[in-house]
Amino acid sequence: MTSQDWAGLIITVVVFFGMLITFAMALRPSKRKELEEEKYKILKDD
Repeated sequence: MTSQDWAGLIITVVVFFGMLITFAMALRPSKRKELEEEKYKILKDD
């Protein structure tokens, strides 16, 4: 494998785990109330 292949592989793995951690943090049950409050925020007119 070339250095470009390794760089692409490393970037892909880092992004995958970053997204996995982000989704796990955002979707845990303790955040449910906070997420429900934000659900329609974009549609509300202030």
